[in-house]
Amino acid sequence: MFLTVDTEFAWRHHVAGLDCEGIYARSLEPAGVGLGYQLAKLARHDLKACFFVDPMPAITFGLAPVRRMVETILEAGQEVQLHLHPNWTTARAGDRGVAHDRFELFDYAYDEQVALLVRATELLVDAGAPKPIAFRAGSYAANDDTLAALASLGFAYDSSHNGSDGLSRISLPARQIAPVRRGGKGAHSEPAGIIEVPVTVIEDVRGRVRTFQLCALSAGESYDALEHAAASGHAAVTIVSHGFELANRRGTRANAVHVRRFQALCDMLAEMRDVLPTTHFADGPTLALDRDDTPLGPDPLRTRWRQAEQLWSNWISERPRSRRH
Repeated sequence: MFLTVDTEFAWRHHVAGLDCEGIYARSLEPAGVGLGYQLAKLARHDLKACFFVDPMPAITFGLAPVRRMVETILEAGQEVQLHLHPNWTTARAGDRGVAHDRFELFDYAYDEQVALLVRATELLVDAGAPKPIAFRAGSYAANDDTLAALASLGFAYDSSHNGSDGLSRISLPARQIAPVRRGGKGAHSEPAGIIEVPVTVIEDVRGRVRTFQLCALSAGESYDALEHAAASGHAAVTIVSHGFELANRRGTRANAVHVRRFQALCDMLAEMRDVLPTTHFADGPTLALDRDDTPLGPDPLRTRWRQAEQLWSNWISERPRSRRH
């Protein structure tokens, strides 16, 4: 059971003109339900989580905010692995997003990806993290060159394949949810390859999959997906969240629906720890590879309930508060 949290500066707050402290507050500690809150809940439930930290904003704002993220996570007993949004490479403080590099990692050639991964690794380690062995591309925007580049640099795991997201360019089926070793083919591949640990998806309607992400599934869908994985003996389950996901997009108010889902998920994982134990990539778990694990099938009632819940979330949590004059 891989519970993963993409931990990053949200680009939208930079575009909005916030300074470094403002971006940190809205991205990492929004409305009292950010990193500190989530780490405390995980500790209370004795759960392990992997925080994929993007160090690239250090190019723009210096190492201090990334070091703060890393120290907060490590002090809580959780692991830090590498995340990467390459658009930060040429960003400047206060430019409101005008200066940026290409957003998607797959838009970079193999050699460019290697250089980006080397730089990001150096920044993360300089910020106090152990040398990473696992990676997730920002927006899941990885391709087969990414896997080859990671393998060449000694990474053991990638978790960028997401069959529900159009930006995933790794040549695996959309319904691939079981870990698989990749590499050994193509001009840039390394013989040892790398283990791809796909993000788990469920089938919400026939023929369409949906990411197992905190803001994407209801608590009922999450429970059914976990129960399905446990009953079917799946090799792994990989859940995605973000440091800012329990708050509204502006980072000014807690999203009550998402907070309840997070609490429910922690309760579920604690309840199921005997069959779905949470783990860190650094633990080196033994993963059954190349299994034919299948996503949870659709259930119209379950889907309609989530759609109603999402409507409520968008209407209440994302709606600006009225101002009294």
